[in-house]
Amino acid sequence: MTDPVKDIKLNLSSVLTQSQVLDAEQTWAVALCSAYFIEDSTLASAIESDAGDALSPEAREDAKAAAAIMAMNTVFYRFRHMVGKESYSQMRAGLRMNRMTSPATSTALFELCSMACAVLEGCELCVQSHEAKLAEELSENHVHEAVRIAAVIKGASVALS
Repeated sequence: MTDPVKDIKLNLSSVLTQSQVLDAEQTWAVALCSAYFIEDSTLASAIESDAGDALSPEAREDAKAAAAIMAMNTVFYRFRHMVGKESYSQMRAGLRMNRMTSPATSTALFELCSMACAVLEGCELCVQSHEAKLAEELSENHVHEAVRIAAVIKGASVALS
């Protein structure tokens, strides 16, 4: 009998320990944020435990904050994008998201977490916005790694269910 989730196990190990682009804190924060965003508390707890000292208390807070803000933003901005009416784009969002510009860690880490959430939700406008910021501040390789981590965390969540 073969292991039906062997690929996910191997991918999980790979994206969490072998990144040549993201540092350990960025890697684990993106993974934790992704687990929070898909509302998998079991996986989030396991990631927090496995990360150990690689995740500072500030990075843990930013991962949670990014997941919460992006849960709000992906709904709001995806609505605007899907409707496609200029009139909605002219209306003030009026949504507080100060943590995005003043994170506990760095804007780079917060943007990596935000990108993971945007891609998990499939919000085209959010993906484009966060990709542009990250490509400017870091690199396309950083974006690619954050998306790989988000994808594997989603797969792991399905495998565990």
